[in-house]
Amino acid sequence: IFLSLQQDVIAGFLYAILILVVFHPVVDLIDNFNLTYKYAPLIIIRTAFEMTAVEKIEEQLASLRIAKRSMLSEEPAYLLDIDVSKPAQSENSCFVAVSCSNKSIRVYNRETLNFLREYSSHPGILNGVRFAHACDNVVFSACSDGTVKCWDIRLATQKPVQIFSGYPSNVFISFDINRNDLIICAGTEKVEKDVFLVFWDARGITNCASATKEPLGVYSESHNDDITKICFHPIEPNLVVSGSTDGLVNVFDINKDNEDDALISTCNSDSSVSFIGWSGKDYKQVYCMTHDEGFCWWDIAQLDTEEPITLLHVLDVRDAVCVENDSLHYLVGGLYHEKADKLFLLGGTSTGNIHLISCGTDGLSLVGTLCGGHSATVRSFCWNLTDESLLTGGEDAQLLLWKPGAVERSLAKKASMKIASSVQKRVRVHNSSSKAGKS
Repeated sequence: IFLSLQQDVIAGFLYAILILVVFHPVVDLIDNFNLTYKYAPLIIIRTAFEMTAVEKIEEQLASLRIAKRSMLSEEPAYLLDIDVSKPAQSENSCFVAVSCSNKSIRVYNRETLNFLREYSSHPGILNGVRFAHACDNVVFSACSDGTVKCWDIRLATQKPVQIFSGYPSNVFISFDINRNDLIICAGTEKVEKDVFLVFWDARGITNCASATKEPLGVYSESHNDDITKICFHPIEPNLVVSGSTDGLVNVFDINKDNEDDALISTCNSDSSVSFIGWSGKDYKQVYCMTHDEGFCWWDIAQLDTEEPITLLHVLDVRDAVCVENDSLHYLVGGLYHEKADKLFLLGGTSTGNIHLISCGTDGLSLVGTLCGGHSATVRSFCWNLTDESLLTGGEDAQLLLWKPGAVERSLAKKASMKIASSVQKRVRVHNSSSKAGKS
């Protein structure tokens, strides 16, 4: 062993000398800029470290395995959206909320996936679920009855603790709450010629039981079709991005006095938007996915420069990502990984396989495939960067928790649920063929 170590040290020393000899002109160039000789190896080491960090994250993602599987409910339903209570980001065992196609919200323990509570939104259809950032027992849901409801999961009552009402014709199909829990924004479907972003003051949710709040105001000029997604900035509470079936992705600063001044940028995806998110250092980039499985990525920081803001535009991700011995049928969503400074996408197949995709300005590449979990299309997910765990929900009515290197105790795989009529028409059912639906 000692001889082997000696050989490694000598080989490393000779390699370092070779680098310094071969790249001596580079070192001279560095010296001309008043930098000392010792900085060149530091530059090399730092670059190698950054590459290793990205590779390590990709390795962790590829090693995800099923840790827990929720029990099937007596009334199976598609799991359409998932959110985790924010204190869970600091490794506390908290809550998972899931919106379902049977017009209910189900709450689970995050670590065990044990069922805790269920709320019904009858007669309206649910569109999204979000926990408050500062309070892990408060969860919100948007509803097609023209309301955003607030629930306190500590209470046994089926009544929301607060209702945020829209205007009479509003049908809410998207929503989000900002970073400091002060503002709620919901997007409507188009009624005649009207489509709105509606805003409310979210303060006072804990001491105004069953109270109804009226809107602060609306934006009505920036979209001309259904507003399918809304996403507040992860850091700046005044910034929000919206996506629509009109193809537009709009970024607003809601601190401005009117809608015209608030509109910072408009990006065109050239297709109906299905998912939007923030990415990049300080989250100065915006990306979206489309209902025909396209992908767009923009750098908002370049708005005031001569540089192009489009980082990547892929017309059909199914054709751009090579999946060996499998296929990619659809996209579910994306996540920016702060540690690796990397954007990842999540997609899958109609049989339940999940594909993890790495994004770069030079294109998309497959990181890994998660098999053996779902038996039907995956519709929702939530990533926890603290422990690199992944929650997924799908048309097989299953909620799964994936962790790096985990071993599932129960290996029983559930059959796919056949629930056709209960899902709102705008929640797309993906075709089994990767070429289906293409023009």
